[in-house]
Amino acid sequence: VQLQASGGGLVQPGGSLRLSCVVSGVTLGDYTIGWFRQAPGKERDWVSCLASSDGSTTTADSVKDRFAISRNNALNTVYLQMNSLQPDDTAVYYCAADRVQHCTTFLTTTPDYWGQGTLVTVSS
Repeated sequence: VQLQASGGGLVQPGGSLRLSCVVSGVTLGDYTIGWFRQAPGKERDWVSCLASSDGSTTTADSVKDRFAISRNNALNTVYLQMNSLQPDDTAVYYCAADRVQHCTTFLTTTPDYWGQGTLVTVSS
């Protein structure tokens, strides 16, 4: 299983970005996928999760009104749409995958597979 994250960059406050995570070597629908982020000097936090069981999503309260996770099974790609970005959103964003079926499990264990991370910088 390989995950390739992309789409990060420099954006002004209030702007938008869409991150992509291409998952190769497996069938995307068989895996629960999540996005995490790690800001400078801080621990890694989860951002959003999409369950393989039923496609349901779970997003952290801090971003749920601005971020949305989605997937395109045909392209084996998971997205994180980020709107109204703020300087506090500056972080390296990672996608991760695991065969667990539910986000409740995914977010309380360490996923088996990780992408390399993509840097998002929100600054004027």
